[in-house]
Amino acid sequence: MNRRIYGLETEFGIIWTPDVPRRKTLTVQNVVMYLFREIVAGRMYPDVFLENGARFYQDIGCHPEYATPECDDVAELVAHDKAGERIITRLASTAEKRMHNDGFHGKISIFKNNLDTPGNTYGCHENYLMERHVDFRQLAAQLIPFFVTRQVFAGAGKIKPKHRGYYAISQRAEHIREEISIGTTTARGIINTRDEPHADREKYRRLHVIVGDSNMSEFSTFLKVGTTGIILRMIEDNFIEQRFALRDPVKAIRDISDDITCKHLIELQNGKRLSAVQLQWQYLECAKRYLEQAESDSTTSQIMARWEYVLTCLESDPMQLDRELDWVIKWKWLQAYLTRHGFDWDAPQVKHLDLKYHNVRRNESLYYTLEKRDEIERIVRDEQIQHAEHFPPERTRAKFRGKFIKKVNEGKVLCGVNWSYIQL
Repeated sequence: MNRRIYGLETEFGIIWTPDVPRRKTLTVQNVVMYLFREIVAGRMYPDVFLENGARFYQDIGCHPEYATPECDDVAELVAHDKAGERIITRLASTAEKRMHNDGFHGKISIFKNNLDTPGNTYGCHENYLMERHVDFRQLAAQLIPFFVTRQVFAGAGKIKPKHRGYYAISQRAEHIREEISIGTTTARGIINTRDEPHADREKYRRLHVIVGDSNMSEFSTFLKVGTTGIILRMIEDNFIEQRFALRDPVKAIRDISDDITCKHLIELQNGKRLSAVQLQWQYLECAKRYLEQAESDSTTSQIMARWEYVLTCLESDPMQLDRELDWVIKWKWLQAYLTRHGFDWDAPQVKHLDLKYHNVRRNESLYYTLEKRDEIERIVRDEQIQHAEHFPPERTRAKFRGKFIKKVNEGKVLCGVNWSYIQL
C-alpha cells in the first residue's frame, strides 16, 4: 500500500491546582466537564468532532482525548497531533475563566505523558490502515520485534523508583503484559487485535498500536509513525524474509527500557543475542533493499535518512540526540538539574521538572521553553500547526467531515457525524 491513512489518539493527564491550598476545590471530573463545556453545549456526553476533522472526547476515567483526523502524510499527522495540544490548551484557558466566575480560583495543567503520580498509565494509540490480505500471525511475528525495539527512538523517558536504576527510556514498557491482547486498559499487549477499519472490511484492516509513548518531540512522532508505515509496506508485499522473533518479548521490552546505554542484549528465538539498536539496523537494511525496487517519495526518503542518523548516534552515544529524542532531551536536563542542585533522583523537585517537560501549556512547559530557544529539532512549522487547528487534511474524508462540522457550528445545517459517515 503506497498511500496509507494514519491517525493518533492521545489521552491527556490533568491536574487542577487551587490558588490557595484548602480553598474551594474541584474533582478532576469537574475540571474535565469545565474543559468540554465550550464545545459540547447541549450534548449529553463530552464527545464532539471538530472543524479540523478531529474528535475530542472524554475517554475512560478522567482523561480528555484528542484523536487526529485521518492523514495520508506523516508530517501532516505531526502537525495535527500538535494542533491537538493547542486546542486543549485554548479550552483550558476558557475553562479557567468559567471556573473563576463560579468561584473556583486555580490553574489547569495538562500533560502529554503516560503516567500519573500513583503510577497508573494512559496511552497514545497509533492507527494504520493496511491491506486485509496479510495473515495476522505473520503481521504479529514481524511487528512485535520492531515495536519492542522501536522505543530507543520513540520513548518519552521516565524516572523510576530509586532501587530500579533511576531512569528508563519508555513510560509504557513496564505496563505491557502480553504479546497480543484484545483490550487496551488491562493485560495490554504489544499487538492489539482491535480492528475497526472504518472502511471496506473486505479490503482493509486497522492496525491499532497501544505500545508506544506519547511524544512531545515532533521528530520522535515523525520517526515512530514513518518507520512503522515502511515496515507495514514490506509486510504487505511479503518482503521481510528474516525472522526476528524474540525469546520473551514482554521481558525484552522492559529490559531495553531499563538500559539508557542501549547496549543491552536481548535473546532471539534462534539463540542469537542482539541489542535493540542492532535489531533496528536489520529492519533498516531490509527497508533499504525494499526501496531499491519499490516506489518511494520525498517523505519516505526523509524517514529513511532520519532513521539511519538516529541509529548511528544511538550506536556510538545516545546522548548526542539531545535535540531529537524525548527521553534523551529530558534525561540531560534532569541530570544537569541534579548536578546543579545536589538533588537525588527521587527528590520532589526532580519529579516536578520531569512532569513539567510534558506540560502542553507553552508558558509552563520545559519542552516548549527549549523549543523557543531553538534547542529542539522541528519537523513542521508553526504555521502548519496553526492551519491544522482549524482545517482538515485535504486528501482524506476528514475534509468533508470538517466542512460539515463548520456548517453545523455556523447554524447552517444539522447532521450526525462519525468517523465513517455524515448523516443529514
